Amino acid sequence: MCIIFFKFDPRPVSKNAYRLILAANRDEFYNRPSKLADFWGNNSEILSGLDMEEGKAGGTWLGISTRGKLGALTNYLQPRQEPDARGRGELVSHFLTSDMDSLSYLKKVSTEGHLYNGFN
Repeated sequence: MCIIFFKFDPRPVSKNAYRLILAANRDEFYNRPSKLADFWGNNSEILSGLDMEEGKAGGTWLGISTRGKLGALTNYLQPRQEPDARGRGELVSHFLTSDMDSLSYLKKVSTEGHLYNGFN
C-alpha cells in the first residue's frame, strides 16, 4: 500500500523548525526500477524520483517544482488491473510540467481518470 504522511505547521515554535514535513513510500512493486529523487535532467525546476519501468518511464509519485507546485499520488490495487491503462505517474509529471493551476488540472483529471488503474 502506498502512503503519504505530512505535517504542516504554519507557525512553528522555533525558527529552526520545519513548516512542512512530507514523506511518502512507493511500494506497489518492490522490484520496479526507479531513479532516486533528483532534479530532472533538462528541467532543473522539478525535483522527484522517476519511474523507469518500460512503458511507464518518466512518471512520478511525488514531486515538487521551484514554481511552487507539489504533486503526489497513491495507487491502490484493484481486483482486476487493466494492463493497457496509462501510467498513473504521468498524472503527477504532467501536473508539475504544465502551466495549469491545481483546480483546473484536477477537473481535467476527473474527466480522464478512467484511463488509469486505481489512484488517489
